[in-house]
Amino acid sequence: MFVIHGIMVIIEWLKFKVAAEERERFIQIDEDIWTEALAKYPGFLGKEVWLSPNPEEVALIVRWRTKADWSAIPVDVLQKTERRFAIAFGQPYDLFEEGEYQVRKFLHNGS
Repeated sequence: MFVIHGIMVIIEWLKFKVAAEERERFIQIDEDIWTEALAKYPGFLGKEVWLSPNPEEVALIVRWRTKADWSAIPVDVLQKTERRFAIAFGQPYDLFEEGEYQVRKFLHNGS
């Protein structure tokens, strides 16, 4: 049994609406541009893509070691990255839900 207690991870929750036929391309361009940019910063722990049964929705779950790590990314870097993404994607999309959550512990192989 492997258990880690007392670890707090910050989750950045982003939910997008995108044309169903563009969803896979949206995910790939996000990986190529956003994930690559965020991975350069300390505290970035990883990112997951959650697919809704609704083919026009994509949720991105970004894991950060601390809120301070997440907040330390300069605003101009975020703006430049968003511009790069928007140009590369070239289609409309809508960030319609965002939030912040905390994971207080992970439980692995809890047998």
